[in-house]
Amino acid sequence: MSLPYLHFPSKLPVQTIAQNFSGGVDVLRLDELHPVISGNKWFKLKEHLHLAVTAKATGLVTYGGAWSNHLVAVAYAARQLKLPSAGIVRGEQLPFSALSQTLKDCLNYGMQLFFLSREEYAHKDELVAIASLQQQFPGYHRIPEGAADAAGVHGAATIVNTVPAFHTYTHICCSIGTGTMLAGIASACAAHQTAIGFSVFKKADGIREMVEALVPARDIPVRFELETRYSFGGYGKFPPELIDFMNQFYRETSIPTDIVYSAKLMAGVSDLFNKGCFPHGAKVLAVHCGGLQGNRSLPAGTLLF
Repeated sequence: MSLPYLHFPSKLPVQTIAQNFSGGVDVLRLDELHPVISGNKWFKLKEHLHLAVTAKATGLVTYGGAWSNHLVAVAYAARQLKLPSAGIVRGEQLPFSALSQTLKDCLNYGMQLFFLSREEYAHKDELVAIASLQQQFPGYHRIPEGAADAAGVHGAATIVNTVPAFHTYTHICCSIGTGTMLAGIASACAAHQTAIGFSVFKKADGIREMVEALVPARDIPVRFELETRYSFGGYGKFPPELIDFMNQFYRETSIPTDIVYSAKLMAGVSDLFNKGCFPHGAKVLAVHCGGLQGNRSLPAGTLLF
């Protein structure tokens, strides 16, 4: 599906960042896909947008936090489709001047924002809450947070179609937020390939179950591995050593990363490769998930990019 005024390339740049006698690491530059619907957001959203258009939905409604790449991508896509949009935001209502720049962008793209306390937000996916949402926004197409459902996974699986010679890679690494991208990529991998998800959460409890719940049912089980040692303190945490890594990584590769997802993935993949943890001859693909909204929360000058 294509959106008005949006044109996405069928193949995306792959950049080599490490290579030696035993193997190499490439980065799939999903971050170069689009300045707003960045990285994996397009892939996770495209099936939902198709469903909304096909069903003649009267609008789009979804969820996210103050620095959500997902929220701003939905807001922008809805504007391109000439549909109203609503964003259910985790956190207390604030005056416009105190909102994050991400939420201000959502408003500028025409999205209405509605705020829930963190306790209320934790129950947003319960049937009662969904029914109430459907009453509040009749005819709107509901997109789960991070597009974490079958449609989002199906779209995420098509990420591999953008990779030149995808079959030559032995290990495909990506970050885990909702688990949607890992579930999609893992379901698209061949038997000789290993999908590895790098968690951004401090606690690993429940992550495997979260991803497995999203994996589509099929005759051959979908296999994936989890790497939980590179959360740098947990979701949204960015200790000085992570900032140092981001700046050094940018100096060496000219690849910008974000404090929430991609920096932790690249730090983990780089560390494992440098320590020889991948098998001899491994050809590793690290999928840059795009979306740098979280960096906008940092003081000016913190990052080189």
